[in-house]
Amino acid sequence: MRAVRRFTVRASLPESLSGLGDLATNLRWTWHPPTRDLFASMDAELFNRVRDPLRMLTALPPARLDELAVDEAFLAHAREAVADLDRYLAEPRWYQKQDDADLPPAVAYFSMEFGVTEALPNYSGGLGVLAGDHLKAASDLGVPMIGVGLLYRAGYFRQALSLDGWQVEHYPVIDPNAFPLELLTDGGKPVVVDVAMPAGRTLHAQIWKARVGRIPLLLLDTDTEANDEDLRAVTDRLYGGDADHRIRQEILAGIGGFRAVRRYCELTGHPQPKVFHTNEGHAGFLGLERAREIIQADGLAFDEALPAVRAGTVFTTHTPVSAGIDRFPVDLVQRYFTDGRLVPDVDPRRVLALGAEDNPGLFNMAHMGLRLAQRANGVSALHGRVSRRMFSRLWPGFDFDEVPVSSVTNGVHGPTWVARELSALLGRNHEELGLDGTQGKPLRDGVSDEQLWALRRELREKLVAEVRRRVRAAWMQRGASALELGWTDTVFDPDVLTVGFARRVPTYKRLTLMLRDPERLRALLLDERRPIQLVVAGKSHPADEGGKQLIQQIVRFVDDPEVRRRIVFLPDYDMSMARYLYRGCDVWLNTPVRQLEACGTSGMKSALNGGLNLSIRDGWWDECYDGSNGWAIPTADGVTDPLRRDELEAAALYDLLGHQIAPLFYDRDAGGVPGGWLSMVWHTLESLGPRVQAARMVREYVESGYLPASRMVAEATGDGYRGALSLADYRTKLDVSWPRVRIFDTELLVEDAAPMVTGTEVIIRARIDLAGLEPSEVDVQAVVGKVGDGDELTDPVTVGMSGDGIGAFVARLKLPHPGSIGYTVRVLPKHRLLATPAELARVVHA
Repeated sequence: MRAVRRFTVRASLPESLSGLGDLATNLRWTWHPPTRDLFASMDAELFNRVRDPLRMLTALPPARLDELAVDEAFLAHAREAVADLDRYLAEPRWYQKQDDADLPPAVAYFSMEFGVTEALPNYSGGLGVLAGDHLKAASDLGVPMIGVGLLYRAGYFRQALSLDGWQVEHYPVIDPNAFPLELLTDGGKPVVVDVAMPAGRTLHAQIWKARVGRIPLLLLDTDTEANDEDLRAVTDRLYGGDADHRIRQEILAGIGGFRAVRRYCELTGHPQPKVFHTNEGHAGFLGLERAREIIQADGLAFDEALPAVRAGTVFTTHTPVSAGIDRFPVDLVQRYFTDGRLVPDVDPRRVLALGAEDNPGLFNMAHMGLRLAQRANGVSALHGRVSRRMFSRLWPGFDFDEVPVSSVTNGVHGPTWVARELSALLGRNHEELGLDGTQGKPLRDGVSDEQLWALRRELREKLVAEVRRRVRAAWMQRGASALELGWTDTVFDPDVLTVGFARRVPTYKRLTLMLRDPERLRALLLDERRPIQLVVAGKSHPADEGGKQLIQQIVRFVDDPEVRRRIVFLPDYDMSMARYLYRGCDVWLNTPVRQLEACGTSGMKSALNGGLNLSIRDGWWDECYDGSNGWAIPTADGVTDPLRRDELEAAALYDLLGHQIAPLFYDRDAGGVPGGWLSMVWHTLESLGPRVQAARMVREYVESGYLPASRMVAEATGDGYRGALSLADYRTKLDVSWPRVRIFDTELLVEDAAPMVTGTEVIIRARIDLAGLEPSEVDVQAVVGKVGDGDELTDPVTVGMSGDGIGAFVARLKLPHPGSIGYTVRVLPKHRLLATPAELARVVHA
């Protein structure tokens, strides 16, 4: 018989154990070892199997709960854990200790996925795990944040392999009641937010809340009887469906998510957010809803509301190529916005203009995100440079370096990813790791190379055991008999150099670069004196046939009986598997095509556990590699043939593994300790430890994003939106005057016929018609720099020019460089509510 409906009943706890419910449903347990120890003490075997306190409470026999309810030692332990959580939730932390009244009372953080824990499978990969780490670090720092996303009833797919190595997907059905979630209610009834759909229909979404330490995470769910059948499926799968399905999800995430935040704060008394952070462009429609709210509540026009919306928005792009940006057909966007029901009082033509791009038939979500945010950033220094170039068309007339897209390099949540054995050895408190940006006492104090090496072997041994378990399970799933799987007991060796490669499998990440020369790889794996073992994992998007073919290639190589003890592919990569890999691998391998990896954080997690990175200099590794904390795979810059490039870079990879990495790992002293290897491990722990922490990342967002945004919001909205109205009027004036601004002539003079040498003071003059603009409304600049054959200025030095009120402007500066020098004069808009001179994408050059 089959059930017609499934539902979950939570355990009824004795009164003395009631505090366990709060501990199990606050996801702080995912990064707080003492709380996990408490639940493990209830039934160690069960806890190690389910790794989820809430599921464990449901699975424990009532008789065991009754025993624990009168066990005074356990109850004392539980009371201390509850008291510790209460302290954590209430005490002032880093954010509360900042002496700045301008800090926002709350920040709303929007993301399409959140990877907080495998116990809440609401993520697909790096973007979601980053979002989860962002919330955890914000909680540890005390940043008053609200997370906002969607709850996917089928989550992301689970991965298996067919007999011939092809990826097979299946989607488990999720019952929210079985997860650490609570339904947001008002008077006992679910709180519902509504979003208008075409043809007079309405999409209804209920709101589930997860508690991530101090941070509420709101997840919208459309699987409710109030919706038509097709609308119930809006939140069925993460990154599934066609363009119509995706735009519904993104409308719900942005517009519905904003409405959910407002309702949550009204019901709970949580401070309303002053700053809104969109993690990628998926939730970008929230800016339209914010504008609608201002228009209807305060009577402003759209152009008057826009400065207030932009002032409080931070936009993070993770996409290094235009092809990776979400785009929708313009007629599809029109279908949702034209009737005016979705965001009343916002002209649909203005909506379309926000997403305009070179192709008039497409609506670009990243362009809308940039146009609705005053502050935007990439996720590594290199990605910031790539983004400025990629989006430069939105700011014509400006050099790439002036495009207003900065960078905040991603980080990872140390307490989640660092092996507790390593923290204990080094004397580090998991919860405080990296919060103040320092390491505290030197790492090596009282810790010998022998101790660190013994721990690294212990972690490798745990990885080997997990690899054997998963390899056996994967073969059983592929149809093998237990009788033919005895060989899995000898897969991997805890004393062999272990290399890890695990990530999503789009083509640019080059999963199979290691297979470019199969015989060279085979020789490295089977070397008698210095063998290497390689663990590979990753999922391909269900619609990515090319990615699936790459997985099949690696699986067919791995299946070879000659090498299968030294190389494995582990299906169904998730956070649980990742922890074993990050902690047990000696080397973390990353082989993307350079400049196509926005950041990549898996190598950071490995580094925090003493792993050494072997990577193309892309993403975070480009700025963090120092020559002693790992290895950089040389890139074949200038080689346009992708096959030739792969061949050259694969050869460099084999050379590094065979001639540098393996010899260093196996070079042991009389006690069997590799001193040279551990020297690099110590250096990695000390130099990268603070830099790759999510706490550092969130502090940067607070200091360079949230705080200045909060100040700008106050400027824009204070005194009846005086600042926003002023900027709107100024932009209207620019629309009339700017096309007529002219720079008539310029000259560079040297007084007293002084020699033209570095440091000589020169005078630059210009005659300019400001076309009715006041000198205080513009920034006139003289720019001096080196020039090449194309007369393009490089290494420019910019100096403001002062005017006499009738069109004459002058500046004095010292010649900054020897060699060929050039200069120009330009005019830029100037207003106190502009974050950068390039913000309005207006400039007049001489």
